[in-house]
Amino acid sequence: RSSSDKPWNYTIGLGGGTNCWFAQTPRLHPSDFRLKSLYGVGEDWPITYGDLEEAYCEAENIMMISGDPDMAQIMPRSQPFPQPPHRMSHPDRIMKAAQPHQHFTMPTGRAREATDTRNACCASLRCQYCPADAKFTANNSLMHLFEAPEVSVVTGAEVRRLGHAGNSVQSVTFRANGREYTVTGDLFVLGANAIQSPAILQRSDLGGSLVGRGLHESYGASFEVLLDGVENFDGSTITTGLNFGLYDGPHRADYGAALVYFENRWSHGLRLEKGRMRETLPIVIVTEDLLDDRNYVTLDADENAFVEYLDASDYAVRGMAEARRKLPDLLAPLPVEKIIDRGIRGTESHLQGTLRMGKDPSTSVVDAGLVHHQLRNLVVVGTSTFPTCSCANPSLTAAALSLRAAKVLL
Repeated sequence: RSSSDKPWNYTIGLGGGTNCWFAQTPRLHPSDFRLKSLYGVGEDWPITYGDLEEAYCEAENIMMISGDPDMAQIMPRSQPFPQPPHRMSHPDRIMKAAQPHQHFTMPTGRAREATDTRNACCASLRCQYCPADAKFTANNSLMHLFEAPEVSVVTGAEVRRLGHAGNSVQSVTFRANGREYTVTGDLFVLGANAIQSPAILQRSDLGGSLVGRGLHESYGASFEVLLDGVENFDGSTITTGLNFGLYDGPHRADYGAALVYFENRWSHGLRLEKGRMRETLPIVIVTEDLLDDRNYVTLDADENAFVEYLDASDYAVRGMAEARRKLPDLLAPLPVEKIIDRGIRGTESHLQGTLRMGKDPSTSVVDAGLVHHQLRNLVVVGTSTFPTCSCANPSLTAAALSLRAAKVLL
């Protein structure tokens, strides 16, 4: 439940968000990790892009990411993408020819070529379901982990609290089949998303001043660009292009970075004029937000998660206003007839920030290895640990952080 009507989308089930995600997998920009140092806003991450680069490659190889090698111009990489890029749409190809330093094919966990466990993307534009089983999910790529003899999976369960003493967790209590169970262990990993993870800690009397604080996600808006003589929708997947022209730079001291997504789906329908039905380009612009501790997760009278939410920050709103203003210039290579503002999107479905990572226990909940500052056998994974809000999709970064955390522990 929530104090506002803003939706907070997440999936509960084996495989989590991989069951319904669209599998957009850009990396965070190197500057995203150093917002405070570079631009005097937000916070620096306790790690750099370079610290995470090896884990980025590992995550991309596990997910068999399809990507544009030209992205290495702004996001250096030590290994190539494991899959070739998807086919761009006609508008994308025009943009890339004019802006090769900032317009790239969207990196994605939707297979461009069939793998041992996944088919090639069919461009049916139903990515939340993926009728071809082309996108990476836990069910088609990680089930061998769940099937290992030393692993027990309990579905339909709800974790209620962690038992703890001193600087360690000793047990976890969960509900299943109408009763409560308690299990003990040496190492505990909490990854129940940015709303439910802090709620579990709060129910366990492990709140603290920062637990649950700073709930946020990036801030998005939709646009429809009517084109004159250029047709769209001939790409090989749902989102074909990613433009970084409004992303990084000194402006981030005053307003948020913006990322421009070029869509290969008819989000707003096809054009009605005879012979021009495909001369339209749906665009999504996403801007970064700043964490605000007045947006937070707390518990209701039944000790279930309750979200108190005010709104996106002025920083994000100004970023969107500037992106709107600059969009015509960004699209100058295209024969633009008209840009239609379709309004702010209700959600980007990327909950973040309630158990942020950092070096100082007074300003963060977990350290650079995602280990709880107080409870040294508790690892927190997922986007709840993000100390800032990039405008790029966070899923690949969450996966890379988990892989890095495992290596640090080992």
